[in-house]
Amino acid sequence: MKRKLIVAIGVAGMLVSIAACGSGDKDSSADPKDRKEDLTVWLMGEAQSTWPELVKDVNAEFNKKYPGVKVKVQYQQWADKVKKLDTSLGGDKFPDVVELGNTETMQYILNGALGEIDPKKYENSDTWIKGLKDTCSFEGKTYCVPYYASARLAVYNKDMLKAGTGSDALPQTETEFLAAMDKVSAELGKKDKRASSLYFPGRYWYAAMSYVAAYGGQIASYDEGSKEWKAALSTPEAQKGIQHFVDLVKKYNKADVTKDEQDHANVMANEKAAVIYGQAWEAGSVTTGENGNPKLEGKIATAGMPGPEGKALPSFIGGSDLATISKSKVQDLGEEWISLFTNAKSMEVLASKNILPNNEKQLEPLKQKPETAAIANAVPDAWFTPIAPGWASVEKEEILQNMLLEIVKGASVADATKKADEKINALINKES
Repeated sequence: MKRKLIVAIGVAGMLVSIAACGSGDKDSSADPKDRKEDLTVWLMGEAQSTWPELVKDVNAEFNKKYPGVKVKVQYQQWADKVKKLDTSLGGDKFPDVVELGNTETMQYILNGALGEIDPKKYENSDTWIKGLKDTCSFEGKTYCVPYYASARLAVYNKDMLKAGTGSDALPQTETEFLAAMDKVSAELGKKDKRASSLYFPGRYWYAAMSYVAAYGGQIASYDEGSKEWKAALSTPEAQKGIQHFVDLVKKYNKADVTKDEQDHANVMANEKAAVIYGQAWEAGSVTTGENGNPKLEGKIATAGMPGPEGKALPSFIGGSDLATISKSKVQDLGEEWISLFTNAKSMEVLASKNILPNNEKQLEPLKQKPETAAIANAVPDAWFTPIAPGWASVEKEEILQNMLLEIVKGASVADATKKADEKINALINKES
């Protein structure tokens, strides 16, 4: 699959040229103090709520070299970011730097929206975490820079756990864990019938696919013979994992089972959940930020989530990447800003907040740190979504979420997975 020089990116008549003004168009001999452009950066809300001082410090450092350049950081939300980005790329008001989830990058690489970068310009690029690096690479070239990694783990309320079990330590096997959830459910039910011991929203596909991975299943597999991806949710292994997840949802979620996980940290902040399966930074958002509950400070802990068959639950290797837009006229400035935002000094700030840095070198100490050991050690064995040309379309169509919703509402796992496989096969091999 060769990358086109000029391609449509989802809006009729809209073209993106990868040869558009980039870093090579600027006069390298020009005095940085003479630069007067604007640099628009799209970051997701986590940067605003959890590491705002890093954004501030990087902008200040950048402006030491480029005092005349105005950095405009605009914070986005995951729910509508892709739609906003696609719309902006169809016009003349688009970001110069954009944060992309690592499942989103391939779509924009294939359609020529992202500028090519030289990894050698970025600190620690020789030890970038593979689950992020792979999503920035295509045909031997690199189009984005790993920002941070994440894996999911159990986030729990120690007081609620202790009230139900007599201990504030999360059990390490699933059999013991579910027995503990039964006790916590009984205790919570005495005071609040809508409080969940294990809050699993029914449309939480990252959690469901972790159970699929636990039983040896996959969302899709690559056929070397046909050189195509083929959906695999209707295999026995995947179906077993999905059934396991749905059983947990039905038994332990006492709230609305038709929701997704977007607000599960808020549910915990409102003391309606004893355990959620979330990212490490979400433990902090339970107690701090706009929707946090400071009364829970010191009461929220994290641990590896016990999985089936005596093993830890495999985690999705999530995270974010940063890229320049290929038709930006200030790509060179965008590259320098990204370099500052992802260097070792910046990664140390993220690590201090128990966020996994973008490289193995700085990840290593977090494997020994009590607060991060579970999530850091989950990275090597984590699973990832298919790195397929049409995966972004599969996500946009919410095929996995809708499949799970159908099952939660009563459809059989066999019927729902067969239907989902058909929809995935229609999209997964096509460039978005």
